Amino acid sequence: MRAERFDEPLAQRLADARHAPRDGEIVLYWLGQAGFVIDTAQARLLIDPYLSDTLARKYQGTRFPHTRMMPAPIAPHEFDRVDRVLCTHRHTDHMDPGTLQPLAERFPALRFVVPEASLDEALRRTGAGLDRLISVDAGQRVPVLDDCVVTPIASAHETLDIDEDGRHPWLGYVIEVHGVRLYHSGDCVPYPQLHERVRQARVDVALLPVNGRDAIRGGNGVPGNFTLDEAVELARAAHIPAMIAHHHGLFDFNTLAPETIDARIAREAGALSIHRAQTGCAWRIGPSTRTDG
Repeated sequence: MRAERFDEPLAQRLADARHAPRDGEIVLYWLGQAGFVIDTAQARLLIDPYLSDTLARKYQGTRFPHTRMMPAPIAPHEFDRVDRVLCTHRHTDHMDPGTLQPLAERFPALRFVVPEASLDEALRRTGAGLDRLISVDAGQRVPVLDDCVVTPIASAHETLDIDEDGRHPWLGYVIEVHGVRLYHSGDCVPYPQLHERVRQARVDVALLPVNGRDAIRGGNGVPGNFTLDEAVELARAAHIPAMIAHHHGLFDFNTLAPETIDARIAREAGALSIHRAQTGCAWRIGPSTRTDG
C-alpha cells in the first residue's frame, strides 16, 4: 500500500483521469470520521460517508454539540460518480440522511448496502425505494457489483447485539475487490471471536476506528470504539499487513490527537504498516500478494 499526498480539492482529484486507479488497483480516500471512498477502474464505492452538518443541527446547544473540527472534503453533489454506498449501522455519522438522500437523488441507479436489522431506518434515511437497498447480515457473502463481494462480520458497539430475529444491527464489512480484501469494522470494540473471524477473512488492509471509549461518553449516549492499541492488536492478531486509523478529528469530544497516532506509528515494529487517516492523501493498493491461510 502506497500513500500519495495531493493539494487539489477531492472532487477535482476524483474527476481527473490522470489519478484514476489502474486495472486491478484500488485507491482509498478518507472522507472524515469513518467515511472512505473506495475507487477502482470499474466502480466507485463509498462507506459510511458523513458529509453534512446533520448532527450539529440535531445537537446544537447540548453538552456535545457535534460541531465539525474539519470541513467535509467533498459535498454529495460534487461527486461525478458513485456506484454503491455501504453503511455499517444506523448511527447518523455512518448513515446520514444529509449525505445519502442527495446522493440517491443525484444518482438514480445508486444502491445502498445496509444492515438488514436496520432496513426500515435505511429506507427513511436514504429516501430510496426498497429495490435500491441491498440488505445484509453477518455470515453472508453478498455480491454487490461485478468483481465486488461484501462479507459482513458482526461488530460490538459497545455490546454485541442481535435483534428479535437474530440479526446484527452493528456490522463490519470485508470488501473484496480485484482479489484485495479490505476490512472496515464500522464502530466496534474487541470481543472474543473477532480476531479469529477477521483472521479467517485474510484481510489485506484494515480500516479501524481508534477514538476509544470512556464512562463520560458512554454515560451520555456516545458508545465508543477500539482504542488505538486495541486496533493495532486486532490487526496483528488477524495477520493484517496494513491498517488505516480513522474515526478521529471530526468532533472534539470523540477524537484522538493526530500526534498520538503518529507517535504510535513511529514506534511500531514488525510487519504491520500503520497509517493515520487524513484528507489530502490517497492510498494505492495493488493486487493482493497474500499467501497465508
